Amino acid sequence: MAVHTLVDLARTHADRRFVRYAGVSAVAVTVTQVLLLVCNVVLGLSPALSNVIAVSIACIPSYVLNRYWVWGKRGRNRFWREVFPFWSMAVLGLAFSTLLVHYAAQWNDAPLVVNAANLLAFGSLWILKYFILDAILFKVVAAHDAHDEDDELATSS
Repeated sequence: MAVHTLVDLARTHADRRFVRYAGVSAVAVTVTQVLLLVCNVVLGLSPALSNVIAVSIACIPSYVLNRYWVWGKRGRNRFWREVFPFWSMAVLGLAFSTLLVHYAAQWNDAPLVVNAANLLAFGSLWILKYFILDAILFKVVAAHDAHDEDDELATSS
């Protein structure tokens, strides 16, 4: 009986959304880690600058995949209600990870240490970001989109 309940729970929309969020995060982490290594090791950039570049570039597929695939949003992007808050969270994560990368590199600038500092920063924010995106950002956008559709139907009638 408990196994049946767990299977039902695993099939709910919210759980699929969390699994998709984890998949998007895996993509973003992979892109970030590869770019961090390339910028730091191959291009010889400082660890902090490498982190800024890697996180900034990885935010693009993260936003697109989260919006369309995880939360199923369609239509135009709403800058103030959706894009700006998402990128604001990304900037906070960027600042936190760059700070950790900077201090880690002062201690030991080995690429493994620098990458681990980046992972620690984003890993510590990962669950918090999910709940903000799910409960506040994309939920508010969904509610506003439904309200806009109701207004459009009322004015077209």
